[in-house]
Amino acid sequence: MSKIKIGFDIDGTVTDPGTFIPYLNQHFKKNITLDQITSYDLTGLLGITSEEFFQWMKEHEGSIYEQATIASYFQEAIKAWKEKHEFIYISARGQHLYDLTLEWFSRNNIPYHHLELIGSHNKIAAITTHQLDIFFEDKHDNACEIAEACSIPVILMDTPYNRLPVPDNVYRMENWQEALFWVNNWLKNQR
Repeated sequence: MSKIKIGFDIDGTVTDPGTFIPYLNQHFKKNITLDQITSYDLTGLLGITSEEFFQWMKEHEGSIYEQATIASYFQEAIKAWKEKHEFIYISARGQHLYDLTLEWFSRNNIPYHHLELIGSHNKIAAITTHQLDIFFEDKHDNACEIAEACSIPVILMDTPYNRLPVPDNVYRMENWQEALFWVNNWLKNQR
């Protein structure tokens, strides 16, 4: 079997989806939990404007990303695939975070073949350019758009903020253990 090109979003997919919560709670004097985050847009929950949120992100994203925890069981999944497949990470993080992201990958022993920080949630062009065979995402509308535009399976890592209905080739996984099992079965059929 030739190498499968596996694409990954980073934040909320490779990293724990609750990574931002302690920082949000501390700064905005809240006590929110992941279960309360039912929308990707946090401004309503925090009671702030989009401008205030983006200013906060600009000031704090680097330190948050440096300390981000890895999603449970991600390491086991990636280890199972690393000898046979190619890993391409495509993130909405801005290019100014490239070195910080590479250092985080190194510190956490995360294998990669290519890292692309596009500064936008529109990942379709990058996925097409790299001819990915499958993609992992946590943002609902991204997952749906990628699946439809690229005609590839998209694994949607389940969170309270992405539970809207999905098209047929978006597969919701509760965790990385479930994703590992599903992808291993899918890989058997790619031979």
